[in-house]
Amino acid sequence: MSGSSLLRHARGKAAASVLALAAAVTGGWLAFSGAAPAQAATAVPTPDHTVVVVFENHAYHQVIGSSSAPYLNSLVTGGANLTASYAETHPSQPNYFALFSGSTQGVTDDSCYSPGFSSAPNLASELIAAGVSWGSYNEGLPSQGSTTCSSGDYARKHNPWFGFSNVPTSSAKTFAQFPSDYSTLPRVSFVVPDLCGDMHDCSVRTGDTWLKTNLGAYASWAKAHNSLLVVTFDEDNRLSGNRIPTVLYGGQVKAGATSATTYNHYDLLRTLEDMHGLPHAGQAANGKDITGIWTS
Repeated sequence: MSGSSLLRHARGKAAASVLALAAAVTGGWLAFSGAAPAQAATAVPTPDHTVVVVFENHAYHQVIGSSSAPYLNSLVTGGANLTASYAETHPSQPNYFALFSGSTQGVTDDSCYSPGFSSAPNLASELIAAGVSWGSYNEGLPSQGSTTCSSGDYARKHNPWFGFSNVPTSSAKTFAQFPSDYSTLPRVSFVVPDLCGDMHDCSVRTGDTWLKTNLGAYASWAKAHNSLLVVTFDEDNRLSGNRIPTVLYGGQVKAGATSATTYNHYDLLRTLEDMHGLPHAGQAANGKDITGIWTS
C-alpha cells in the first residue's frame, strides 16, 4: 500500500472511531434522560383526529348483536370489534380515571371529587406537553370549564379531566361546541353524553340513537379522512365479569375486523398514547397496543 493510501486509511479509521464514540455518548444520554423523538409506535397508525365516546353500564352481550343497537352494530360491520374488552372495577368513576390516566387515582366510588386533586400524568397532560391538541366535549356541562358536580342530566363523575391540575379546565367544552367542521377538532378528544344519552338512565336504543344522531356524520367523515372513532363503555352491568363493548371505526380500521385478544382500559390508553409517540401514564406502561385490526 502506498504512503498516501496508508494515510487515507488511517484517517478513515479515525473518523469512524469518532462517529462511533459520538453515537455511544448520544445513545447513553438518551437512555439516561428518557428523551426520544415523539413518533407513533409502528404497531398502530397515527389518525389525524381521534374521538373517544364513552357509554355506561352495559355488558358486551347487551349491545353487540342486539337489535336495540342497530347503528353501533353497523359500526361493528364496517369497523373493528374487540370481543374480549374489559373494564377494571366498579362503580363507574374509577374506570374513567383508569382510561384517562392509567390509574384509578385512589377513587373508589362515584362521589364528587375535588377539582385538580391530582397532578399525575394523564392522556391530556401528555398530549399538551407534546404540542398535540386535546379537548373534551361534555353533554350537559353548564359552561366551558365548569367544575360543577352535577346539573340536570350532567354528572362530573364521568369527566375525569377535571381531577387533574395539569389539564386546563378550559379544554373541557360543552357538547354544543362540538364542531360541524370536523377538521377543526383537536387531534384527540373525548365525548361524554349525559346520563340519558350514555345509557345510564335510558335504554340501549336511546344511546344508540344518540350515537347515530350526534357522531354518525363524524364516523362517516373519519372513514374518508384518516381519522378514528372509538366507542367504549365504562363498566358492564355487574353480571358479566366486566366484559364491555369496544368498537373502533375509521380510515385505517379493517372493515369487519374482530379481535379476541383480551384488552382493558389501560391497553386502550396505551394505544392512544402510542398513536402520538407519548409516554405511558400509570398502568398503560404495562399494557399493550391494540393490534391486528389496522389496514397498515
